[in-house]
Amino acid sequence: MSRDQLKRLKELEAENTRLRRAVSDLTLDKMILAEAARGNY
Repeated sequence: MSRDQLKRLKELEAENTRLRRAVSDLTLDKMILAEAARGNY
């Protein structure tokens, strides 16, 4: 792999981590809101 490819790979891995964290946070928010809507708070 070239140096540019490795740099791009690292950038994509960092973005992937950030996006996975965002999805995880939003999933948790959705679960909390669903529970609150059911009146289980």
